[in-house]
Amino acid sequence: MPSLTPRRLATQLGDWRPTNGDPLYGVLADHIRLLILDGRITPGTRLPAERLLAQHEGLSRTTVAAAYARLRELDFLTSVRGSGSVARLPDGPRSVDPSITPEGLLEFSKATLTAIPLVADAARDAAALLPQHLGLAGFDLYGLTALRQEIADRYTRRGLPTTVDEVMVTLGAQHAISLVARALVARGDRVLVESPSYPHALEAFQLAGARLVTVPVTTESGWDDDALEQVFPRTAPALAYLMPDFHNPTTRTMPAAQRARVVALAERHGTTIVADETMCDLAFDGETPPPLGVHGRVITIGSVGKSVWGGIRLGWIRAERSTITRLALTRTSSDLGNPTLEQLMLLRLLQQYDRVLDARREQLRAGHALLTGLLRERFPTWRIPEVRGGLTLWVAIGAPLASQLALAARAHGVLIGAGPRFGLDGAFERYLRLPFCYPEADTRAAIDALERAWRDVVDREPSQPVNDPLDTVV
Repeated sequence: MPSLTPRRLATQLGDWRPTNGDPLYGVLADHIRLLILDGRITPGTRLPAERLLAQHEGLSRTTVAAAYARLRELDFLTSVRGSGSVARLPDGPRSVDPSITPEGLLEFSKATLTAIPLVADAARDAAALLPQHLGLAGFDLYGLTALRQEIADRYTRRGLPTTVDEVMVTLGAQHAISLVARALVARGDRVLVESPSYPHALEAFQLAGARLVTVPVTTESGWDDDALEQVFPRTAPALAYLMPDFHNPTTRTMPAAQRARVVALAERHGTTIVADETMCDLAFDGETPPPLGVHGRVITIGSVGKSVWGGIRLGWIRAERSTITRLALTRTSSDLGNPTLEQLMLLRLLQQYDRVLDARREQLRAGHALLTGLLRERFPTWRIPEVRGGLTLWVAIGAPLASQLALAARAHGVLIGAGPRFGLDGAFERYLRLPFCYPEADTRAAIDALERAWRDVVDREPSQPVNDPLDTVV
């Protein structure tokens, strides 16, 4: 059973103490509850003993005991003989993604698009092609040759010559990230990640035993050049995980000159770069930048989970032939390959990919205009970034209230992505990630609920400034 030390829990909690006179035990319980709800504390994790947490936080044991009792009352904690207090979700302990939407709540925390009709057409085409493949074993570690060729050809057209044996099809981008982490990261290795970053990638590297080091990315300035110049020689990371195209969550895109510098830095210090390019095709103007790999040795991860539909659980890795072989050997310990029918479906979609992207870009431009208009109207003190594509806005709310707002929003029927979900150690309490890829009715309903929740939070926290012009990502 995994367990949290008092120090680790305190780091995740961040600056949780109230400023408005609310009872300490209630605020502590609320913050732990949010950590469980958004997956930073997984169900089945043992929380620190009451006495140890009280000592670490400078609280009375009575306060911690009352917070734990409140969590048990809400069904987020259970007492197990010999194991102490164990986190759970109200409908029972389970080992699934806790971001799955509870019944009756409007999902506004995921950056994902619903499927388009072409998906159903591709499924029918794939079913028609399937009989040609029934004579094969079906255990396919690398991917169907025709699909890998289609992916390789797309990289070649984008300026990165690629052959079939430099491509592996995976069970989505997250599977690709986890596979790279298991194959290339040894326990104790340093891995460079952006701050903020994609939370499931951070989890994959942590599960591999990595020590994470960070470089800041801001909506205003993008990647900090000085920090990059310092972090490579200072930490000598074994691997660097970067999202150079419509970075999740800030939606920044790395300029060409900076891309070349980063790849050169990595090569100079023996660091393998992993570029997550799952968002690269989502520019409003249709301009897809060349892959980061045009500048040197880079492992590239891609998928259609963001551009076509998340229900197509396939992605790919583009890397040197020797790396692909190493990944295949590692892969057999967790899965034995890709489903044939879905690969045929993906092949058909990639053959029509430009048509798909034209429809998606029109949809995203309209969604972006709607969301930014609503936010500027309803939340005039919030800072809304300018973006050229992607799926989300990284919104500065002007006060460290994101976790409280996320809890209040749940009470009003909507799930939102609080900033700390995308950082390490409780950072980004002044930020929300809000998607503009949802249908208009859902977006309007979510912003209505968010406005009511914000009013509740500000009324409870009257001493908090809500329009800090100096607020930046750190």
